[in-house]
Amino acid sequence: MCSLEKRGNIFILTLIGPGEHRLNPTLLDAISAALSQVRADSSTSSALITTAEGKFFSNGYDLAWASTSGVLSHDRAKIMSSKLRSIVADLISLPMPTIAAISGHCSAAAVIMALSHDYVLMRKDRGFIYMSELDIGLIIPEWFVSLIQIKAGSPRSQRELMLRASKLTAQDALKWGIVDSAHVSAHETVMAAIRLGENLIGRKWDGHVYAQIRMRMLANVLEKLGYDETVGLTRPRL
Repeated sequence: MCSLEKRGNIFILTLIGPGEHRLNPTLLDAISAALSQVRADSSTSSALITTAEGKFFSNGYDLAWASTSGVLSHDRAKIMSSKLRSIVADLISLPMPTIAAISGHCSAAAVIMALSHDYVLMRKDRGFIYMSELDIGLIIPEWFVSLIQIKAGSPRSQRELMLRASKLTAQDALKWGIVDSAHVSAHETVMAAIRLGENLIGRKWDGHVYAQIRMRMLANVLEKLGYDETVGLTRPRL
């Protein structure tokens, strides 16, 4: 489901395999366990990179797992929501810089996971960022909106993501201020993330101080993570 590699003081968390990396309980638990290991094994100055193999970075929540006869199960949606909220809280409180290296298509809840990192890099030869909720008839949770408002630049950028459900290429996302840089391939995206991580590690910041500043910057998001409203109260078109 995912692997964790350490190169010097850089941790690389990779969603492995050729599939869509749908965020179901099994994958979410694996990511959570990897983040716990990163926290336990981190040194004074470390960095985390999150990326994926294959065509998809992640295609968002596993709505097929969460549905019965095409109807979204509220209980199963709550399980996914709870596990993702825990991962986002872990990323926000992690005592090191974090970098998402988007290596393919990135949709819905996966966009939120990527934006929970401090930096977002994206390949430009394949893939798009896509908040699909409007197209499939799901209401975007308030905490998703809160994070996007902080991370996605201008109100026009937020409108493109949430009220137009635009499929944004890396060049589009760079233009709209949603990603920090665009790269020619998945490999180059990861290499750029490693270079960035090495640069950040070289600053020798105190990880605790770094995390506390980030938590203050994202205090509104952390507050909203404390309760569950669960994606969608309507029937998705699977």
